[in-house]
Amino acid sequence: MAQSEDVAPEVTDYRSGPTIPLATMTLPSGSLDLRRATLEDLPALVALLAALGSTREAVAGSQDLEPYQRAFRAINTDPAQLLVAAAHRDEIVGTLQLSFIPGLARCGALRAQIEAVRVHETYRSKGLGGAMFEWAIAEARRRGCALVQLTTDKTRRMLTASTHASASRPRTKA
Repeated sequence: MAQSEDVAPEVTDYRSGPTIPLATMTLPSGSLDLRRATLEDLPALVALLAALGSTREAVAGSQDLEPYQRAFRAINTDPAQLLVAAAHRDEIVGTLQLSFIPGLARCGALRAQIEAVRVHETYRSKGLGGAMFEWAIAEARRRGCALVQLTTDKTRRMLTASTHASASRPRTKA
């Protein structure tokens, strides 16, 4: 049956229901949960983005969150997108976005793209970023991705050798 142009298509909100941890990580600084980000996390997520992207992110007040809220709603209703928050107790201390992209290359392989990776300054150099990458790569494998891509801004300093080695590790069959 054709859908009328004046009727909006049904959209699934993947945020509904309780916030269930995707993973729990134990670091020297304590236990952290990786979970799907919620709209309530948005101010903290934008603050993390602005901390390393001050020239790209401009937020002075709650009105400035509108474009981020629009983007969050689009991400949150797309099953091929996963916006992740790393939470230590009730504080958001890290984030990343994981996108699943179908393609024709590599015999129609699915690929994952990791982007917007941020770790709060007090949690840097403590293993959180590496643990987030390890989780994202494992999640990509779990979903059948043949490869993982990382986007980064040319103004960011180079990734550490250990992060690069982790991201470029060949996929093995179980």
